Amino acid sequence: MGPAATSSPFRVVHTVCSHDCPDSCGVLVTVNEGGRAVKVEGDPAHPVTNGFLCGKVAKYLDRVYSPDRVLYPLRRKVGVAKGPLAKGREHESFERIPWDEALEAIAERLKQVADQYGPESILPYSYAGNMGLLGYGSMDRRFFHRMGASQLDRTICAEAGGQAWNHVYGKKLGTPTEDVKLAKLIIAWGANIHGNNIHLWPMVEQARRNGARLIVIDPYRTRTAALADWHIAIRPGTDVALALGLMHVILRDGIDDRSYIDAMTVGFDRLAERVREYTPERVAHWTGMTAAEVEQLAREYATTLPSFIRTNYGVQRGENGGAATRAICMLPAITGAWKHRGGGAQLSTSGAFKWDKQTIERPDLALKSPLKRLARVVNMSTLGQALTELGQNGDATNSPAVHALFVYNSNPGAVAPNHNAVVRGLARPDLFTVVHEQFLTDTTDYADYILPATTFLEHIDAQGAYGHYFAQYSHQAIEPLGEARSNVWLFSQLAQRMGFEDACFRDTAEEMIAQALAPDESGHSTNPGMENITLAELQQKGHVPLAFHRDPENHPFKPFTEGAVLTPSGKIEFYSEALGSMGLDPLPGFIPPTESRWSEAAKQYPLELLGRKNDNYMNSTFANLPGHRKMESRTSQRLEIHPVDAEPRGIADGDRVRVSNGRGSLLLSALINEKLPAGVVAARLDWAKLHPDAVNVNALTSERLTDIGAAPTFYSTLVEVVRDTQPAPKG
Repeated sequence: MGPAATSSPFRVVHTVCSHDCPDSCGVLVTVNEGGRAVKVEGDPAHPVTNGFLCGKVAKYLDRVYSPDRVLYPLRRKVGVAKGPLAKGREHESFERIPWDEALEAIAERLKQVADQYGPESILPYSYAGNMGLLGYGSMDRRFFHRMGASQLDRTICAEAGGQAWNHVYGKKLGTPTEDVKLAKLIIAWGANIHGNNIHLWPMVEQARRNGARLIVIDPYRTRTAALADWHIAIRPGTDVALALGLMHVILRDGIDDRSYIDAMTVGFDRLAERVREYTPERVAHWTGMTAAEVEQLAREYATTLPSFIRTNYGVQRGENGGAATRAICMLPAITGAWKHRGGGAQLSTSGAFKWDKQTIERPDLALKSPLKRLARVVNMSTLGQALTELGQNGDATNSPAVHALFVYNSNPGAVAPNHNAVVRGLARPDLFTVVHEQFLTDTTDYADYILPATTFLEHIDAQGAYGHYFAQYSHQAIEPLGEARSNVWLFSQLAQRMGFEDACFRDTAEEMIAQALAPDESGHSTNPGMENITLAELQQKGHVPLAFHRDPENHPFKPFTEGAVLTPSGKIEFYSEALGSMGLDPLPGFIPPTESRWSEAAKQYPLELLGRKNDNYMNSTFANLPGHRKMESRTSQRLEIHPVDAEPRGIADGDRVRVSNGRGSLLLSALINEKLPAGVVAARLDWAKLHPDAVNVNALTSERLTDIGAAPTFYSTLVEVVRDTQPAPKG
C-alpha cells in the first residue's frame, strides 16, 4: 500500500519496521499536509502485525523527531582527542561540514590507506541496526568488494544458532507463527516472547485459551516467564544437557515417534547411544532442576501434541551454544511434532526468503579490486582483537593492521564483547573512523567523521523476516530530516568519488529491489519460494505471503514432513558428518563452559553473569531516548543478585556494588532478586556513555567464541561482586 490518493490533508503510507526483531512489522505512517509524520500504527491487514506495534516502535516518532538526531555531516575538530564524550556535549568536539566536502575527504583518506597499507586494512563494521534488504547489505557490499576491503564475518547475533540449526535441518525454516495458536503445549526456550517477539504472543494466548500450557525455560524470570504456567530457571549454559536429558527419558519410555524418525532422519542410533548417559539425575545436577522435573517435562512434551518450541538466540550465546541449539531443535524430530499443524519449532524463518543476494551484493566486483580476489575475513565478535592485535606479529603484509574502520547499522562501542579492548582500539589516533548514524552513540565518540543516517520512514526498502513468511515493501513516508541519507545513497556517492565506474553504483533503490526479486518476463520472481511475488504487487499491497504460505487454511505449511531436506544426507541429521569433518563433535554433548560454576575460574570469580538486553530497547537502539529509558528505570544500571549470594557479601538492596573479573569492572546498584537462580547475577546492556565511568556490561564479557559459528559467548561470563564502600560521585 503506497501513499493513499485522497482529498484528506493526511495520507497513510505503508512502511516496514527495519529494526532487529523477528516480527518485521508492517507499519502505517500517517503524514500531514506539511509532510510531517504524526502517527505510526501496526498494519491491521498484516496477519502477524495484526494492527499493533511493540512499545518500542509505538513511540517511534520520538526517535524520528528527537532533538538529538544527527542531521548533518560532522568532522572531528583538529586537536580533539578520541574518547568518551559527555552526553549533550558531543557537538563541542565536532564541526558541521557540507556533504560534498565530507565525501571527498573520506574517499581521499580511504584511497591513502589502501595505497599505503593495502585495501584489507580497511574494515567495514555493520549489523542489523537496519534489517531492510537494501539497508542491511547491498550498495555497501558492492562498494567494499570493489575496493578490496576486509570482509566482515557478521556473527554477533545469530551465527551459532543459525549454523547449528542448518546442520540439523539444512535450512532455517520453522512453524508458521500464525499456526502456534493450534499448539497444545508451547515451550519458550530462551525466548522472551512477550519482551522481544510480541506478535507471537497473541497466538500463544489463543492457544492457552484453547487449553494449551506455556512452559518457559530461562535462567531469568523474563516477562514471558512471569506469565508462564511453569517457569524452569535452569543454570546458564546447561540447555544442551537438559535437551539431551529429555531425549533420554523419551527414548527410555518409548514415547518417541519411530516411524517419523525412520522416514525423515539419519544418525538416530548414534544419538540414542549418546543420550543414555544423560540420566535425569545427572541432568538435574547440572541444571539445578530435580530429576522428577526432568522426567515430568520430558513426558509432558512428548505426549502433548501438537507441541511447539520457540527457541531464540539467547540459547546460543554461551560457549556450547551451537550444541545447545542442535539438541533443542532435534526434539520435534524425536517426537514427530513436525507432522502436526501448530507443532514443531521455530528459531528463524529467514531461510525462506531467497532474495538474489549475489546480484545486489556483487561479490564478483572483488575481481576488479587491487587484490583480484575476495579479501580476508575478520570476525566482528573479535573486534577488540582486530583493532589492537592484527598486524602486530610482524606479518603486516599478509595480515595488515586495521587502519580504517567504517561503521554503519551498528554501535560496537556498546554492543561488542570485551568493551575495554574495543575502545582501546577505537581510541587509536592512527585509526581513521567513519560512522553513519542517527544519534551520537558510544561509537561516534571515536569517529573522525559522523554522517547522518535515515530512519525507515525516510527511505525506500524491501524486507523479509525471521519470524514470519511475508515479503514486504517499505515506501518512503517522509522526506529525510536535515541532510540524513540512506545507506544506498551514501555508498553510491562514495563509490563514484573513489573512481569506481561500474554502472551498478548508479542503481536506484527500486532497481536493486527488482534485481533481488530476479523477475521473469511476466515480472514474477524466479527465486525459489518467492515465485508468486512481483514488485508491483509488493508496492501495492505492502506485504505478500511466500508461495507456500498463500493458502494456509487449505494448504498449511508443515516443514520437514516429507521429501528431502537440504542437509548433505537429504535427511534431518542427528549425527553430522559435516561437523565431524571440521573436527567437531558430530553429536550434541554437554561440556561445561570455560567460564561457569564448574570451571577452575569459578574459584576466583564464582558468580555467573547474564548480560541481559532490555525489553524496551533493541540491543543498544532506543537506549538514549527518555521515554524508553523511563520504561526501563527499575533495572537500569542495576545488578540483580539472589539473597543467598548477597547476604555473605554484606550487600543490601540499593548498595553500590563493583562487578569485576580479569577483563574489567563495573559499578552498579544492587537489586535483590530471589527469582534468579542462586549463583547467577544479571545486568542490562546500556550505552557506556550513560554510565559515570563510561563503561557497560561488555567490559566483563570476553572474545571467546562459540563451539559452532565462531559467535560471541556473552552468557559464559564469570564475575565477583563486592559492596563498594567509596562515596558515590557528586552529580
